[in-house]
Amino acid sequence: MPEISRFFGIVITIYWKDHGIPHFHAKYGGQRAVFAIIDPRVMDGSLPPRVTALVVEWAMIHRDALLEDWNLALASKPLKPVDPLA
Repeated sequence: MPEISRFFGIVITIYWKDHGIPHFHAKYGGQRAVFAIIDPRVMDGSLPPRVTALVVEWAMIHRDALLEDWNLALASKPLKPVDPLA
């Protein structure tokens, strides 16, 4: 599971050869959630509300880069880092 970004203690990853609608995984502390890319929202799991808001804000800013990494992951190609939320 390659890490593509890290900010404020949040780790963002995309699995190679994942399936379903385009999505990414976010981990914060011991909690995990899966977020949709096209319409950033929690699909599975949970994070604290403030962390969820930060991840959604980041995903909206970087939607195109996330979709590019999603497509690279489907092709088992190296993923590109995505800038953190500043």
